[in-house]
Amino acid sequence: MKAANYLYINLSDQRVKAFPIKQGALKKYLGGKILAAKLLYDLLPVGIDPLSEKSILIVNTGPMNNTGAPSSSRFNMTFKNVLTGGIASSNCGGQFGVMLKKAGVDGLIITGRAATPCSMAILDGEVIFQDATPLWGLDAEAVQEVFPKAFGKLVIGPAGENMVRYACAVSGERVAGRCGAGAVMGSKNLKALVAYGSKHTEVDNPEKYDAYVKKWVAFLKNHPLTGKALGLYGSAGLVNTANASSVLPTRNFNQGNWEKADDISGETLAETLLVRNSGCISCPIRCERRVKVNNKEVKGPEFETLGLFGSNIENNDLQLINDINYEADILGMDTISLAGTMAFAMELYEKGLADFRLRFGKTDNLIDVIRKIAHREKPYDELADGSMRLSEKYGGSDYAIHAKGLELASYEPRKSVGMGLGYATSNRGGCHLNGGYLALMESIGVMSVGQTNSEGKPELTVFLQNAMESASAAGFCLFTLQTMLPSVLFKLGPGHPLTGVAGKAMIASRPVLGHIWPLMPKALPFHSMFLLPHAKAVELAMGIPMTTGQFLEIGERGYNIERLFNLREGLTKEKDNLPKRLTDELQDPDDPNSRVDIKKMMPIYYTIRGWDENGVPTEKNLKRLGLTNDLRQI
Repeated sequence: MKAANYLYINLSDQRVKAFPIKQGALKKYLGGKILAAKLLYDLLPVGIDPLSEKSILIVNTGPMNNTGAPSSSRFNMTFKNVLTGGIASSNCGGQFGVMLKKAGVDGLIITGRAATPCSMAILDGEVIFQDATPLWGLDAEAVQEVFPKAFGKLVIGPAGENMVRYACAVSGERVAGRCGAGAVMGSKNLKALVAYGSKHTEVDNPEKYDAYVKKWVAFLKNHPLTGKALGLYGSAGLVNTANASSVLPTRNFNQGNWEKADDISGETLAETLLVRNSGCISCPIRCERRVKVNNKEVKGPEFETLGLFGSNIENNDLQLINDINYEADILGMDTISLAGTMAFAMELYEKGLADFRLRFGKTDNLIDVIRKIAHREKPYDELADGSMRLSEKYGGSDYAIHAKGLELASYEPRKSVGMGLGYATSNRGGCHLNGGYLALMESIGVMSVGQTNSEGKPELTVFLQNAMESASAAGFCLFTLQTMLPSVLFKLGPGHPLTGVAGKAMIASRPVLGHIWPLMPKALPFHSMFLLPHAKAVELAMGIPMTTGQFLEIGERGYNIERLFNLREGLTKEKDNLPKRLTDELQDPDDPNSRVDIKKMMPIYYTIRGWDENGVPTEKNLKRLGLTNDLRQI
């Protein structure tokens, strides 16, 4: 295993210096979001404004990028969260991460602010700055067309230039969507990052690695989720399932189902508007939908966009959602926060608190409003700051649907209470993935562990949060974790008695999951194709021992670093919460448990995490994870 090649770049004076990452740090933090969280904790002083010249943006890869492993083209952006003030990590597909690695660079640590708009090219390890003044104002699609087709590209659109707090960075047609990555680039006058190179990423044991990758790809292709469902419908296939389970957000999370849901479903998309499916580099799953907008083939909407720009604002025009998705992408805005903020504005009007000409079910002005938000035209500049800040000015905090300031993804948590706990504890705010995505086992998957039963949910949430943390840090797409649900259950179906038994077994495992973390490396000293096959791929590629238990412990270490960052920035126990609509109001009057009982689940979650009653990691826990004397040591 070689040390990682990072570059420290100050845009203010265009200084570039090497910032090597030692082998010991790679063993401990892998790369991607975990290593980046450690670097941000070490390098960024407390209290810095995310959009200031002194802020830091880390763009980095994981050890599996450019190795040919399945679904391993993902790269990471880490920075201080523009919406929450805590930590942010935003993951992205596209070509940029692979090409950065081909250029001989594993990561970039960017600070300062260019005096005028600039672009930056990393070409076979050499950094070249160029004036980007002629590119300023171009949308994310147009600016990428300026650079050679073979380059990996990471750019911003007008929303990033205008520092919309949920502006995203765009790579090809993929986005680093959440937390304001595009706003941070805009604050630094950085219009574009491009990379190109021809270097090959060496793995430690090529023969065994290639054989394992071949076996893993076959496993993914044969699994009902990754080999069939996601290929047929992509994540859009979740719409009807979520609606049937009452977790499809409707009218700003007032309800969990909608009578017109099938109009915006993946099945309807496939039957009426789908051109073809596609996918990222090295990915056998092929979940991307290709549709037409203005007679041009583009990437189609994911489940989050369909739900939040569909049922949540009462819009059943599927073509319009395609149009909105494309418009948001080229303007460079996160569709989750954008749609969530617009839905909140619609309810503000209904409550008589503010009028932004947005109404549930009214669709004729949506694209016009979205463009005005991207350009911060008054009064829509207020929507550009997100729903939390909007509620601070106009009221309505009980139904401003966010956690820590980041709008929730498209899962109504009152019928998926473990997902609700995940939203509340997610280090980056209302994120389903950083939150553990327990909805897959509660409400949208074949195996149910109980939708409104809080028993066992803290234990399962911690397990899944840690697993996703380590898989992301290694450079994998998180869809590869969905094979943890055994394929036999899909053959039996959700109504089969054995499927029900499997769900009950997961809940029954909570005493084990609740006490396993201090013993993790010894508790799971094996490799498994069924449980985190990523661990063996990392071992064969990096040449370091990596059991399933060790892989999970790295994820736990990352989650604790993120927590420490949040705590020092003022995101304390009180922020581990959700709006009262979700915690106090029943979704179903006949089900007294159809709300997210944070007060019941949170103390258990803290205990399992090894945190005290205030959500602060204990000295004993930090020592076990090797963090007591390791902060500011990389």
